[in-house]
Amino acid sequence: MYFVEVILPLSLAKTFTYRVSQTEYEYIKKGMRVAVPFGKSKIYTALVIDLHQNQPQLYEAKEIHQILDENPIVTQIQITHWLWIASYYMCAIGDVYRCALPSALLLESETVIAQKTAVYVDESLLSDEEYLVYQALQQQSSLKVQDIMAILNKKNIFPVIQKLIDKNILVLQEEMIENYKPKLVRYVRLHAKYETHDGLGQLLEALKNAHKQKEIVLHYFQLCASEKTQNGQKPITVKKLIEASKSTATVIKALIEKEIFEEYFIQEDRINFAGKSADTDLQLSPAQQTAFTEIASSFTQKEVCLLHGVTSSGKTEIYIKLIETYLATGKQVLYLLPEIALTTQLVGRLRAHFGNKVAVFHSKYSNNERVEVWNQILNNSQKAQITIGARSALFLPFQNLGLLIVDEEHEQTFKQVDPAPRYHARDAAIVLAHSHGSKVLLGSATPSLETYFNAQSGKYGLVEITTRYGNVQMPKIELVDLKDKYFRKKMSGHFSDFLIESITAALALGEQVILFQNRRGYSPIMECITCGHVPHCLQCDVSLTYHKHKNQLRCHYCGYSMSKPSHCHSCSSVDLTTKGFGTEQIEQELITLFPNAKTGRMDQDTTRGKYGFEKIIDSFKNREMDILVGTQMLAKGLDFDNVSLVGIMNADNMLYHPDFRAFERSFQMMTQVAGRAGRSGKQGNVIIQTYNPNHNTIQQVTAANYLAMYKEQLYDRQIYKYPPYFKIIKVTLKHRDFDKLKEGAMWLYQVMSQNLNMPVLGPEEPAISRIRNEYIRVIIIKIPQNTAIGGTKKTIQKILNSFEAVATYRAIKVVLNVDFY
Repeated sequence: MYFVEVILPLSLAKTFTYRVSQTEYEYIKKGMRVAVPFGKSKIYTALVIDLHQNQPQLYEAKEIHQILDENPIVTQIQITHWLWIASYYMCAIGDVYRCALPSALLLESETVIAQKTAVYVDESLLSDEEYLVYQALQQQSSLKVQDIMAILNKKNIFPVIQKLIDKNILVLQEEMIENYKPKLVRYVRLHAKYETHDGLGQLLEALKNAHKQKEIVLHYFQLCASEKTQNGQKPITVKKLIEASKSTATVIKALIEKEIFEEYFIQEDRINFAGKSADTDLQLSPAQQTAFTEIASSFTQKEVCLLHGVTSSGKTEIYIKLIETYLATGKQVLYLLPEIALTTQLVGRLRAHFGNKVAVFHSKYSNNERVEVWNQILNNSQKAQITIGARSALFLPFQNLGLLIVDEEHEQTFKQVDPAPRYHARDAAIVLAHSHGSKVLLGSATPSLETYFNAQSGKYGLVEITTRYGNVQMPKIELVDLKDKYFRKKMSGHFSDFLIESITAALALGEQVILFQNRRGYSPIMECITCGHVPHCLQCDVSLTYHKHKNQLRCHYCGYSMSKPSHCHSCSSVDLTTKGFGTEQIEQELITLFPNAKTGRMDQDTTRGKYGFEKIIDSFKNREMDILVGTQMLAKGLDFDNVSLVGIMNADNMLYHPDFRAFERSFQMMTQVAGRAGRSGKQGNVIIQTYNPNHNTIQQVTAANYLAMYKEQLYDRQIYKYPPYFKIIKVTLKHRDFDKLKEGAMWLYQVMSQNLNMPVLGPEEPAISRIRNEYIRVIIIKIPQNTAIGGTKKTIQKILNSFEAVATYRAIKVVLNVDFY
């Protein structure tokens, strides 16, 4: 007997065994997909990770449904890496598989409804709706759920189907559907009979009364003449012909029916980047050249190197030079970025240098586009020698990976929060590189404490650049004391007089301004002046944010929204006011203060859609906007050469988060935002508005003193047992019943405290203690550096298994977050 071991795209921790024939056993290879039955009637796309002859003891192995691939679409290194992610981040391997593979490659089974054969049906016993379904099945062999909805013109059709099944008339089957469809482009050519000299005469004769058709044919000849190349005639697409002749598809259809044109289709890539690689050699400055040489020598001894260069020190040029050296040896390169907004700028720069060797992979791409990039990388195509992407690009099927670049490595967006796997792309990239025997370069102007600690302790190589490219001076940072300004009545809205003067001066010189406010919407709180009532989300324990543009109150956690109330819901007073401010309010105030300046806004509300980021970044770069207001999207490595002033509207709301990383994050955020100023020639200005100008972190930002911040935070981390001295596992428990959750969380905490010889904190109510009607409790486990983390995780898993075995606690959702960020 022959068996395959498979992973299913479900949140299941174990693999499953299925039976195959000897022929199938010899044909199937690890990394191929097979369709398998699971449960009563469902069919799933499973991934083969092993072939063996060991019969499962606990269940009868089912047969596979069909083999879906001719060749493996997942490599052995990928499978090993996925198993490591599942084990290290304590999640199900099925979660990793579902997250890693583009969903178009995970074929879904769809329920198909068919009539039972050789069954007598008494039509008089059927209701009207049942009869309609039965009649439809007389016309065609099977129906889909959507078809029956259309026939009955209603959504809830399952009672009708159930009654027909009970009457032994219908049977349900599962059918696999291929989601990926290749892109076919429609072309036309002149029919072969008109190719000769005589044929042209016949053609003109045939079209003498059809003026529109004649016009299209003449345009076709014009395009043929202009599109001629040395290799022969370029094919003419229908789209191009319609545009050139300003005609319609109907006229072309008529010409095809008359057999004057022939239509044909060619399969094309959805993502096709035409571009030539630059002939000119990239010249590095002396500081960049030194850094480049140091990185190369560091790679001879260590797998990972940290490039710590101040903002605008030209790290991207060093990356490009490194990529060149790896491409010359035929290796693939993966370039990870924390934010999709960054890819739009970087892709342009890399394409200008490497031409069409650059592929892009992130969540704004459609399913079909992602499958095409996957296949290009799997086949080691020339089009995908360099892959740029957000954290999900880590799962691509690299054949010959030589270098991984993790730019802005300190960014928290590299850590996936929901859903599982809750992996950190930077750490997972280092493990992946080790499997490929490749090198990792981490780049940042403000490295995370853990990375810098590893570099200082000699685990990673460390290369530093302390000057900006072209010896441009670091921006001049000035603090504005908001307390004093409000007291002296020198504020206009949320703008101090000093910030207004600086913006006016910058605009007068034709320079651009960036304003940073790390909160979207108009205002986070709407309050009744009479009774103090604040509208809250019905499902979450959080106030609703007011969005003026849409005139609604919205919850940023579950998406619940309501139109802006005209009166207080508690006391019916009409005196409503807003507290706090977001990007939308800053934009409104700017329009009032600077009516002649063009303002733009970049936050989650304005960057929806595939090209949302591109449009805003391009129009700002092309100087179509004078002032850009934005959230933390602005802080990440964007390069605008005409920005001379950056304003941070309120530095305090970052500092006082209930989070052990709050000061480190605030320093990184403010330094990164400040780094957007004065990047080309003139020294930039940064104005930080704060109620607490003497705060240590704000003083460290002003002095650009990363080392002081690092030492201060490291000292605190050691005392309070936080990373890098301790690893943290955060256990989150969720349930709709407050008392049951409280009791379950206490049980879990007590068992963990007794069995784990390390600090266990909790069970704590987080700042937002209810989301989507589920109450939340948090337990934090701190694992010392010298403790074997594998053994600790096994103990935690055993405790969780026994927790699940208690019948009353089984309904409590438990979420594990390893290396919680």
